[in-house]
Amino acid sequence: MELVTGGAGFIGSHLVDALVSNGKTVRVLDNFSSGRLEFLSHHEDSEAVEVVKADLLDSEAVRRAMSGVEVVHHMAANPDIRLGTTVTDTDLKQGTVATYNVLEAMRLEDVGMISFSSSSAVYGEADVMPTPETYGPIKPISLYGASKLASEALITAWCGTFGAKSWIHRFANIVGPRGTHGVIYDFIHKLKVDPSRLEVLGNGMQEKSYMSAHDCVQAMVHLVDNTDSDVNLYNLGTGDTCSVRRIAEIVVEQSNLEGVSIDYTGGDRGWAGDVPKTSLDVDSLFSTGFRPEMMSEEAIRNTASALISEIGL
Repeated sequence: MELVTGGAGFIGSHLVDALVSNGKTVRVLDNFSSGRLEFLSHHEDSEAVEVVKADLLDSEAVRRAMSGVEVVHHMAANPDIRLGTTVTDTDLKQGTVATYNVLEAMRLEDVGMISFSSSSAVYGEADVMPTPETYGPIKPISLYGASKLASEALITAWCGTFGAKSWIHRFANIVGPRGTHGVIYDFIHKLKVDPSRLEVLGNGMQEKSYMSAHDCVQAMVHLVDNTDSDVNLYNLGTGDTCSVRRIAEIVVEQSNLEGVSIDYTGGDRGWAGDVPKTSLDVDSLFSTGFRPEMMSEEAIRNTASALISEIGL
């Protein structure tokens, strides 16, 4: 039995699909604050997936869900970095405290392996790009990034103190079907409100690494199966980048709308805590034999097409 926290969410549900396709039995633990049962509906008649509705801040519920589990895939977190700018304890509770509760339940139930979804946000505004896993000192500039870094520290401490084994995955920007937030999702909703104009936060020169959700979860599974240190730390990405300006153009192209004006609000970042440019060094990932099926632009185009179908435009 493998446990996926946040398994009804965007990336979590893709991970459940990957695990089931590999013959695993999966228990999903989700409070459905952003996850959706419909993302798992295709497993409804399967005995491979069990869904538990509970919150990671309920330590007793987390411990009950941990019973009989061999590996924990800890995906649950606040999915919207911007929320932390207004509700400042969101990432502390849904990220750091939730991770502590997962780890403590693992200790009490004698579960020895955790695969954790971290983020390139931990690097902050790195002055080395592409940024390797060895970069430091790490100085996140968002509360989300700080929470992920704190969670990483808790996990490595658990490994050192209690003998657990961990895989820490520092994600690029992950995109794909079932997305519930992010720049592509936002652009489509803006066009739905006003098909003649697309507002882009910042100057559009923000440039980041993007990876499809399919490639992301395949990389996670690959690393768990093929690496064996006490702490296995990897950047997950494609090795290339794409600008917000180009994403806006791709979304307009995929929308089949005519005469759309793309307007920029100005400034070098979209919001407080936004890192304008990220580029991940993925040599360590590639050295394990993994290669993504899609590079950034293709992943963005496929995502735009999928979300336009899901949302309607």
